[in-house]
Amino acid sequence: MSGTGVLANVVGGVLALLLIVYLFVALTRPEKF
Repeated sequence: MSGTGVLANVVGGVLALLLIVYLFVALTRPEKF
């Protein structure tokens, strides 16, 4: 695999993780959103 492919996978994974955390917080603490 090329370096760019690895970088894209890491960035995509981090963004997906942040989105999941944001949605989890939004569902558990709706008063803050």
